[in-house]
Amino acid sequence: MIPAFDQYKERFEVESSDVIKPGLTAIERAMEMLDHPELAVPTVHVAGTNGKGSTIAMLEAICREHGLKTLTFTSPCIEDVHDQIKINNRPLASFQMDDIFKQLKAAGLSGLLTDFELLTAAAFVACRLYQPDIAIIEAGLGGRFDSTNVVRPIVSIVPSIALEHTNFLGDTIADIAYHKSGILKPHATAVLGQLPEEAMAVFEAEATKQHVPLKVDGHDFEVLIGDTYVQGLLEIHQLTRQLKGAHQRHNMGIAITAFIEVAKKHSLTMHDEAIRKALAHAAIPGRFEQLSRNVFLDGAHNPASAASLRKTIEELYPDTPVHIVMGILKDKDVDGVLRELEHVCDDFTFVNVEREQSRLMPAETLMAHSQAGHKQTAESALQAVLAKRSEQGIVILTGSLYLLAQWRHTLQHALRAQ
Repeated sequence: MIPAFDQYKERFEVESSDVIKPGLTAIERAMEMLDHPELAVPTVHVAGTNGKGSTIAMLEAICREHGLKTLTFTSPCIEDVHDQIKINNRPLASFQMDDIFKQLKAAGLSGLLTDFELLTAAAFVACRLYQPDIAIIEAGLGGRFDSTNVVRPIVSIVPSIALEHTNFLGDTIADIAYHKSGILKPHATAVLGQLPEEAMAVFEAEATKQHVPLKVDGHDFEVLIGDTYVQGLLEIHQLTRQLKGAHQRHNMGIAITAFIEVAKKHSLTMHDEAIRKALAHAAIPGRFEQLSRNVFLDGAHNPASAASLRKTIEELYPDTPVHIVMGILKDKDVDGVLRELEHVCDDFTFVNVEREQSRLMPAETLMAHSQAGHKQTAESALQAVLAKRSEQGIVILTGSLYLLAQWRHTLQHALRAQ
């Protein structure tokens, strides 16, 4: 379910299915019916397991600081469907979504697509309507057979590869890499994070097949401890990040490297000070986001992202008591997530949520998976946070991104009122 999406579907009588159907046949037909809006502007295509959102946020900010008009398409939403398509980092307004749906309706797309395919089509129509200088498009599931993979990018980005969505993508790293490497397109530079060896072999083979130059973190570029970017003779010093955690240093390097490629395509002069300013302010909701003095929000929904959260806690709060409030969908690797977080926390509260009940792991079931010494359930995330925030230490609300979206708004208002 995409919050607020159905109201547009109903108003314009455009039907779509809520099932997941990987494959490009339907979206390719839709692009033909819409006269190929996916080709309207230059694009950067982003896939991978973790780090996509943070890398996009930093790249988008750098592009804007250099005077480029941006459009981003990301998943999932933070509040509702409007913030999945942003222009210059501002969510689409209702009248803009109306204009987009008028074109979707006129093209005769009703009943032909899944919800995500229809939303993807909406993002491409937005590209044509609002003509950004660069569109940054995040793949929804996998890459090769994801509906976003009708683009012809000038740069492809894959920050990380780990096991995820194994029912769709396969149960080995090589299987996952096969799907993600599908976003590599002829002659468009691919910027890669530090991928597992078996994943890198898949990407290198695909790059050779597609004639794609690779830029790999730790080999072709790197960000040194202290946040100095280095690529060959190029060095950018005194970088600071709004996004915290050692893993964000790698995402920052990927974003800068991708921008260098974008700047070449646009014949732009790159300015170190503009990059510094962009990175100092780039942020993304739900990535170790500070909601109040000692309350944070982080979407650690798989073992790899939980490991990143663990390392961030170890780096920033090594001697501080930690309490974690958690809710998660039952298709996630719950045990893998918990084992990582239990390294830094022995006090958990597990909560239920109002939406996504059919996909949710009940709080009692989640608690049974935990090996923490102190654990309990609560009726709501707000109840749990308010009960713990007065204690010594920090409170971290974590779990599936879809769940954090609905908690974030409620918590922001409640904590401001305290």
